[in-house]
Amino acid sequence: MLAPSRKPPRLVALLGYGGLVPFVGLAVLARLDPARQAHWSAALLDYGAVILAFVGALHWALAMQAPGLPQARRAQAYAWSVVPALLGWVALQLTAPAGALLLVTGFILHLGADRHLAGRMPLPAWYLPLRLQLTAVAGLCLLVDVWRSAGAA
Repeated sequence: MLAPSRKPPRLVALLGYGGLVPFVGLAVLARLDPARQAHWSAALLDYGAVILAFVGALHWALAMQAPGLPQARRAQAYAWSVVPALLGWVALQLTAPAGALLLVTGFILHLGADRHLAGRMPLPAWYLPLRLQLTAVAGLCLLVDVWRSAGAA
């Protein structure tokens, strides 16, 4: 029997890593274009909030589709699935540094929720490694912007 692949399917990898392009691009633009730095930082925060809401929705979908998931665990998945969107919305109400830190916190919390979920139901072997990589790059881009804004203050 072959071991499950830790390499995501090609389309999943393209979409996942492609989703990092705005994080990296906006973080770079915020650093290299001081005249429009506030615009690029706000766009980075906006994109981070959208992506955090997206990853939260994965738990909603899994709760709907997972056969044999106990009702209590299903209810937890539904409830958790809206938390990332709420954190993203709150982050957009805060100043850029505080909002970015809340987004990073949300991404880390969601990665923990994904790890917890993986212990309760079968997920592809590539899912958690991919989520870790995507979370690390997104979080790093947000933190670079926080550090940049702290240095500008």
